[in-house]
Amino acid sequence: MKYYLTTPIYYVNAAPHIGHTYTTIAADVIKRFKRMQGFEAVLTTGTDEHGQKVERAATAAGKSPQEFTRAISDEFKRQWSDFGLGIDHFVRTSDDPKHRETVQWLFDRWMKNGYVYKGSYTGQYCVFDELYVNEAKPGDACPDCGRTTETVTEENYFFKLSAFTERLLELYAKQPDFILPESRRNEVLSFVRQGLNDLSISRTTIKWGIPVPVEGHHVFYVWFDALVAYMTAVRGLKDTEGHDFWPADLHLIGKEIVRFHAIFWPAFLMAADLPLPKRIYAHGWLLFEHDKMSKSRGNIVRAEPIRKVMGADALRYFLLREIVFGQDGSFSYDALIGRYNSELANGLGNLASRTLTMINQYRGGAIPSGTDEAIEKAACGTIRASAEAFYNFDFSKGLESIWSLLSAVDKFIVEQAPWTLAKKQDSESQAKLDRALYTSAEALRVATALLSPILPESCAKIWTQLGMPEPLESVRLDSLAWGQLRAGQKIGPIEAVFPRRDAKPAIEQMRELEAKVSAEQAVLLGKAPAPSAEPAAPAGPQITIDDFAKVELRVGQVISAERVKGADKLLHLQVDLAEAEPRSIVAGIAEVYAPEQLMGRKVVIVANLAPRKLRGLTSNGMIVAASVEGGKPVLAGFLEDIPVGARLK
Repeated sequence: MKYYLTTPIYYVNAAPHIGHTYTTIAADVIKRFKRMQGFEAVLTTGTDEHGQKVERAATAAGKSPQEFTRAISDEFKRQWSDFGLGIDHFVRTSDDPKHRETVQWLFDRWMKNGYVYKGSYTGQYCVFDELYVNEAKPGDACPDCGRTTETVTEENYFFKLSAFTERLLELYAKQPDFILPESRRNEVLSFVRQGLNDLSISRTTIKWGIPVPVEGHHVFYVWFDALVAYMTAVRGLKDTEGHDFWPADLHLIGKEIVRFHAIFWPAFLMAADLPLPKRIYAHGWLLFEHDKMSKSRGNIVRAEPIRKVMGADALRYFLLREIVFGQDGSFSYDALIGRYNSELANGLGNLASRTLTMINQYRGGAIPSGTDEAIEKAACGTIRASAEAFYNFDFSKGLESIWSLLSAVDKFIVEQAPWTLAKKQDSESQAKLDRALYTSAEALRVATALLSPILPESCAKIWTQLGMPEPLESVRLDSLAWGQLRAGQKIGPIEAVFPRRDAKPAIEQMRELEAKVSAEQAVLLGKAPAPSAEPAAPAGPQITIDDFAKVELRVGQVISAERVKGADKLLHLQVDLAEAEPRSIVAGIAEVYAPEQLMGRKVVIVANLAPRKLRGLTSNGMIVAASVEGGKPVLAGFLEDIPVGARLK
């Protein structure tokens, strides 16, 4: 029994960020859940590598389109591998002969069925969205992204999208769950009911694309090309029962591309007499502290630093617990660590640690026997409730039901007080102790199995600590029940799965890594020089006197200095610049200068540098120092007596 799902085929004009990760993690969770249900689940993702935007980005980066797209695509693959995501097929639209063949094959079917004609187009085009904006006039903004459209005149091949208005409306009526959630369905219905215009599916003004098999130079419109990738990945592939993997059971996408998937794509397939996908789910945006992430705002968050500091499971849990799937949700480092500490460290992690430690201490590491009926009933209810919620992609609700069970078990342990029962040697107390320990361990086993699609790495560790003989991956949802933990079974070595995190240093570490990853990805995109391991050249590029005049260098006097807690290299200085108040400056000179050496010392300060936060402290300026080839910094100073606040020229 097959289940085929896809993420978007991600556009390669930028390196992956947390928005891409959100969608792909959700797809990985759904795949794992479907496998728990017994499905032969297959997940496809990939990179969308053609189009004008990519062609321009490659030129700006000083690379050929082939070099540029390969570098970005490899970065997507690397990150998905580092996150342990179960990708079965990764399609690169510019580097897959099978994909080119599938695109051209679909076009031929349209031609034979009479749904393509040759024409010309003069109108507005949004390069950013690779979208024709039929209703726009010269100078108008794109209704989707707000960027100014460009006037395009060219010969095209057109797809008769207008012929499918009624067929699409009939599809939506017969299959109300074809588009989810309901808000997205209503949006699509409103658009289609206005009537559809024919769609240009080829370009002649660019070269970077799959050639249309016709006379003249035409390449396929990037959105047609990318959508076909879903079929490319599994064309000709059959499951173990001999069924084709196409059609897709689920296209998982962001809400901004619902029109392409819920209108264009089913019409393309109808025109070729091919089966339609069964469901399209368009989730909401991931906001950063309530603002949409964008390069122009400078608030892009990348998942890699979070994984390195907090672990992949912490991010997986936060995204699916914090955000109601289908709605917009907000990400912040504070909220991430708050959820982690309160629900993973203090909740699941603490329950596992205390339960297994008591079994080890009071029963020599062997699972006892006995059941509390109230907790058993709660656990059975949780299996049903969480399975139903996950089936409906309501991950937050499913996790809430599991955490209700964990809270009930915590309360049960406090009420039973096994540490008190262990001190009593009468048979009744010992039987109560056995019941308390078994009930807690069995509830932990049930919760671990249910959570395994969300927290695969952490749950595998807890499963091993419980001493379970069968692999966690073999657990099936329809056979998961209370009482399957064997009495007498030996538990494994105990270790903390979710150690508590101190918010302040963890956030600082993630922000520091974010800056580093951002710089690395800027290099990848050709927007910054690559760091060099070679010694710096004797002189950098020349600047004009106007450039130098922008930097305000002033004489300051250190009036206090102290080490920054938890940072070996940083000192926090208060520097007098003859202003109303001293400047707070954080400087990386602690390995060279002791705080007492700086008291009263005059230094050179870059006074007009924008303030920034370091280790929770505001640094309002920068101290000037010199260093040579790996040497330590040496502060600039003066032989003559220079007044505080004087400007350097």
